[in-house]
Amino acid sequence: MEQGLRGADAGSLVSGDAVRLDIPPAGLPGRVVARLLDQVIYFAILLALLFGLGRIVGGLDANAATVLLLMYASVVLFIPVGIEVATHGRSLGKLLFKLRVVRDDGGPITFRHSLVRGLVALIEIFSFWGLPALISAALSTRGKRLGDMAAGTYVVREETSIKLTPPPLEPVALQPWASGTDIRPLPDGLALAIRQFLLRAHTLLPAARASTAANLIAQVQPYVAPPPPAGAPDEAVLAAILAERRRRDEQRLAREDAVRSRLSGTQV
Repeated sequence: MEQGLRGADAGSLVSGDAVRLDIPPAGLPGRVVARLLDQVIYFAILLALLFGLGRIVGGLDANAATVLLLMYASVVLFIPVGIEVATHGRSLGKLLFKLRVVRDDGGPITFRHSLVRGLVALIEIFSFWGLPALISAALSTRGKRLGDMAAGTYVVREETSIKLTPPPLEPVALQPWASGTDIRPLPDGLALAIRQFLLRAHTLLPAARASTAANLIAQVQPYVAPPPPAGAPDEAVLAAILAERRRRDEQRLAREDAVRSRLSGTQV
């Protein structure tokens, strides 16, 4: 199953098992070219402002020096941060290459994220010609520059695809129990561990398969009430829990879409 992704300002991407997914980071070459394009644009803006200042002020007095400092700060910090906030993580270069800055969880960035990235960029990009940013991005698994590490962000492509393995099927015999069970939200790590186990259980040795299933059942018990029927296989119980959570999530999302459509007047 292949799931398309367009944009990241709708929040983090969640699978049918309510497991948050990591959006693949953008490639370093595209990011470098986008940044260079941004730098050219900002440099052109700075030259235009300096030319205008020179026409207005003949000499470099204290007032002119203050204005010059404000101009530089605007071009290298305020304008980039403002554009990034207004476009939800894009710049002019990123817009051209269909890139976007998102939070580590895949959600949209805020003013705080953009400001931290901008402040660190003053050092790693404008003061050292981007060398620290290149080294950091090359060593990071998500291509993070130092500003991203400080802000908790990274850069993704706006259009990408994520391949998902079809989720395990729900055992028919446990459907009545699962549909009437109170299933609290599972921690992301536990839900992901259950899904991965069910998909790979056939590759495990019998002893390891049984012990892993029993361990996962022990971890999931505090989140499920009433307990599963006596004698139900552990793997079947785990599959029933994930399938029921998936069904409830689909129903919740459908209700939310219906409410949004009704409020926005787009309901057919």
